[in-house]
Amino acid sequence: MPEWSVVIIGGGPAGLTAGLYSARAGLKTLLLEKMAAGGQATITSEVENYPGFPEGVSGPELGQLMEEQAKNFGAEIRYESVEKLIINGDTKIVKTTESEYETYTVILAMGAEPKKLGVPGEKEFTGLGVSYCATCDGPFYKGKHIMVVGGGDTAIEEALFLTRFASKVTVVHRRDELRATQILQKRAFENEKIEFIWDSVVEEIKGKNTIEEVIVRNKKTKEKSKVLVNGVFIAIGQKPLTDIVKGQVEMDENGYIITNERMETNLPGVFAVGDLRQKPLRQVVTAVADGAIASVSAYNYIEQIREKKSGRA
Repeated sequence: MPEWSVVIIGGGPAGLTAGLYSARAGLKTLLLEKMAAGGQATITSEVENYPGFPEGVSGPELGQLMEEQAKNFGAEIRYESVEKLIINGDTKIVKTTESEYETYTVILAMGAEPKKLGVPGEKEFTGLGVSYCATCDGPFYKGKHIMVVGGGDTAIEEALFLTRFASKVTVVHRRDELRATQILQKRAFENEKIEFIWDSVVEEIKGKNTIEEVIVRNKKTKEKSKVLVNGVFIAIGQKPLTDIVKGQVEMDENGYIITNERMETNLPGVFAVGDLRQKPLRQVVTAVADGAIASVSAYNYIEQIREKKSGRA
């Protein structure tokens, strides 16, 4: 018999909520996280649209509170990197750099990572002026000119946050209007430190020891221009971290895992939650809902197994 009832892979809001609900339901629950618990929420300066925090809450604080709550109900959290999953049988096997675990059910909650531009200079200057996290690196740019690439909620949130430090923030967006929510757009347009370059894409990031300039191309006129900046923050979307289950779990063309409303994948006893799941909205509030639903589904799945073994089914 497997030692664990549920093994959750990933310690973001979805995984932590799944851990909380699973442990609270009396299931022996293990959560595996390769870095720090909290996921993408920990790199968000302020979460202001999560219910229960009328004044907002910092991402790191919210992640810490979720971790403590999951632990309080008995979920065990181990910081190990998962290397291989064998999940197409009745007993699932999770192999990490440290150990091997057998379980009845697996909840996939690995999340997503920032997409890259894939232009010359991006890789070379990562950590030397190219960043994907304003709350991590913004304080290094006091009094500097910063570029933000993107036009969605994340990009505009990053731009607004960076105005706390930068003398000027230039937002480069490939379209002629933002995709961000209206309240964020209003704040950005009213902020004197933020300017916009529309219908444009980054062609190259240049410099010597650090970033000095960015070559931008207008998609309509094809004209190229040089923008002198000290840093580039890239916020053009996310890539689901689903490679480890490729070929086992059904995905869409973008690599997002396909589930039903019960968070069930095509494999019995395997569930997917959070940012790696195909769905219309990726927010902390939808991630925790996914986690709660998946844990209930896992509990019901395990109960069915127990009934079959006892001959009651």
